[in-house]
Amino acid sequence: MKFKVGFGYDVHRLVENTKFCLGGVEITDAPFGAEGHSDADCLIHAIIDSLLGAANLRDIGFQYPDNDEKYRGIDSKLLLRDTFDKISAKGYCIENIDSTICLQTPKIGKFIPSMQAVIADILKLDIEDITVKATTTEKLGFTGRSEGVSAYSVCLLKKK
Repeated sequence: MKFKVGFGYDVHRLVENTKFCLGGVEITDAPFGAEGHSDADCLIHAIIDSLLGAANLRDIGFQYPDNDEKYRGIDSKLLLRDTFDKISAKGYCIENIDSTICLQTPKIGKFIPSMQAVIADILKLDIEDITVKATTTEKLGFTGRSEGVSAYSVCLLKKK
């Protein structure tokens, strides 16, 4: 049995008057949202990168380039579903995903169970196999100044 580990990281600038999606869930408490070519869902992008990396399928920018108009404004849940199809076609199944969102404000703990449910549904996993954590950077750096949001993800794949 072969196991592969993947790591993903993503960051997006925060801007006013923009919808804020994380983990496929709209963060309704935020006076800002994330800016990007797609819907700028930082968590899903980090998860996609970890899955693609573990399956040796390069990265999100290669698979879904930000200079391709068909991805402008796309719902990142669609990209996650497509990524799942790509890794499944290579014979991999997902054992688990562990991820962390770095965001100073707003507090997003109440949204995490919904994020886990959305991601688990797309990836056909038990919710126990999807970990989403949130942290601040204690007001340090771009996340601490609320200029941006970042997310990290690690996944474990098993060859079917």
